[in-house]
Amino acid sequence: MKKENHNLNDPANWKYISPDSPGFHTVISPENSPCKITWIFRLNMIKNSVYHLRHEKLELSGAVIAGNLELSFEGATEKLQKNDSFFLPAQKTVDIKALDNLSIFFGGGPCEGIGNFFVRRMNLDRPKDDIHQIHGKPPYQRTVFMAVNQEIPASRLITGFTWGEEGKWTSWPPHQHSKHLEEVYCYFDIPKPKFALHISSKKEGVVQAVHPVSSGDCVVIPEGYHPTVGIPGVKSCYFWVMVAHNQQSRSYDLAVNDPNFDTE
Repeated sequence: MKKENHNLNDPANWKYISPDSPGFHTVISPENSPCKITWIFRLNMIKNSVYHLRHEKLELSGAVIAGNLELSFEGATEKLQKNDSFFLPAQKTVDIKALDNLSIFFGGGPCEGIGNFFVRRMNLDRPKDDIHQIHGKPPYQRTVFMAVNQEIPASRLITGFTWGEEGKWTSWPPHQHSKHLEEVYCYFDIPKPKFALHISSKKEGVVQAVHPVSSGDCVVIPEGYHPTVGIPGVKSCYFWVMVAHNQQSRSYDLAVNDPNFDTE
């Protein structure tokens, strides 16, 4: 996907609309965005079709946002459903068979040969731990479920799901991790005409852009602050992808809050 506006560093241009047509689509890359090390792909498949997934340079974190599938990797087969996820290192191949119409978001980052293929099944009944977490407090409490948590070996990626409360904030207080990480929010389960609002700013204490977002929309966060809020009756739901600038910066705990709105 090409971004026609050439001022890619302007937060007003940080929203990307992912295709819903069949195929493997590049949504975000260093070629069409201000991100330097982050890729977002979307795979849409019709029932009973098969896709052979492999990337020579990137590790991939896949998040199922619609449908069911069967994964085949090195002779083993597993079935996944909505909100399940999997991690695939570079130069490894997985076969994906759509058991019904299927959509998967993928976050990609440079692979340095760290980490192995694995499947992560969504389980919100899991006790609170490094994978299932509750962040914040009302009115900005949200549920987080890690797809690729920082405790598991990988080269650059940390990914997960966030669900806000209806009409409430997530990613609050506004924070940034510009020195260490790029990030993208990939929104799902917000069918139009419903929407949430994604706020972007490279400067503390101000709002530079407000993006209405619905299912399939993605917003890049190469730097700066990025809170979100659902309209009344809508939860802000997104698959987030963090990519560290180096292996040492691969940490979820490097955020710096905007001191103007720090409520922690």
